[in-house]
Formats: sequence, structure tokens, C-alpha cells
Amino acid sequence: MSSAEHHDPRLAQKEAAGRHAATYVEDGMRVGLGTGSTVHWTIVALGERRLDIACTATSTQTEQLARSLGLQVVPPDDLGRLDVGIDGADEVDPDFNLTKGGGGALTREKIVGQMCERWIVVVDEHKLVDQLGDFGTPLEILPFAPGVVASRVEALGASSVSIRPGGSDNGNLLADARFGLIDDPRGLAASLDAIPGVVEHGIFLGEMVERVVVAGDGGVHELVNDR
Repeated sequence: MSSAEHHDPRLAQKEAAGRHAATYVEDGMRVGLGTGSTVHWTIVALGERRLDIACTATSTQTEQLARSLGLQVVPPDDLGRLDVGIDGADEVDPDFNLTKGGGGALTREKIVGQMCERWIVVVDEHKLVDQLGDFGTPLEILPFAPGVVASRVEALGASSVSIRPGGSDNGNLLADARFGLIDDPRGLAASLDAIPGVVEHGIFLGEMVERVVVAGDGGVHELVNDR
């Protein structure tokens, strides 16, 4: 029994899913490493396997973990294209749209995700939702005029925009917008993209996602996107 299993079944589920996702990585690949408690176990598994891979990381936290386990981590510009990326999510809807950014790494996660030929998302089953929105929509915004930006986000229908303490690895502010349940993730994503000062938002559209590895009480299963 692992230490995770001994203390908390949900932690054990996350470990199982994270380790399963690591099986998609093979020797010689260029790999994007995401951020979060489930992907943590993907990175641990990759460190144990001692593969000859080149990685890029979506956060300082992930980079430090990967390096501590002996993985080669280089800037994304050194790789350009990635064979596979593995990342977590805060919400996953039936169309594979995601809410991401609870950990504050959304901008780097979106850049790295779009570099990937195959992008695999790993979550526990509690992250599966009928509609995005309950979690809130994370934002990374410039510190230049946060009040102006927030008012424009509220004009799109957000009931509130709250600035988090601390900032992103990029030196910007992090915020959470509350839209309630989101009927049109694609439309809202486009509207947020159009606001000057919004560096990035936490809506990741489903066409990015190849599959979702889901951990639950019945073990690990996959949802495959036949996009």
C-alpha cells in the first residue's frame, strides 16, 4: 500500500491516474509537463523510469520538481514542438472544454498545450462537470489597470472579479471571474481574448485535448476525444 492510499483514497486515485498518464511518454520524446496535484505523480513516474526525454515545464514549481527527479528541463523555445503534454484541469465538460488556472499557471499551460501534438489531461472524477463555471474562470491580467480590466470582464456577465494575493510566475496579477454556469465557452473565450490587459484566461477549448485520464473509485478510465 502506498503512503497516499494509506491516508486518503482520493490521493491514491490521483496517483494512479498521474502514473497512468506517464505511460504515454516514450524514450526520445519532447514532453510538456503541466502543473497540479495529479500531474505531480506523472512527473514522479517519469523520474523513476529514467527515460531519455527533453521536457519543458509550465511553472517554476513543476520545473523544480522535475529537475529534482533527474529530468532534463529546457525552455519551450529550445523544443518548439512537443510530442506529448500532460496537464491537469479544474473542470472538464462533456465537449472536453476545460477550466484551468487554479494553480495560477494558465498562460504557460496554454502555450505549452498548444505546442503539443498530443495533449493529455489527467483529473479525478470530481472534476467532470456538465457545464464549466462553478469553479470560476481564472484570469492572468496585467498590473497596469486591473480595475479597468475587471470592469470589462464584468460587462461580459461576471458577477465579480477578485484579485488573488500573490501573482503569476510571469509577474502579472491573477484573478478569478464568476460567470456562473457558462452556456457558450467558445464565445466567452473569444470575448475574454478581446479584452486588452487580459494576458490569458482559464477556458481551454476542447479541440486541444486528445484524451482525459480520469481517476475514480472504480479505478482509472479514459475519455477519448474523437475530434
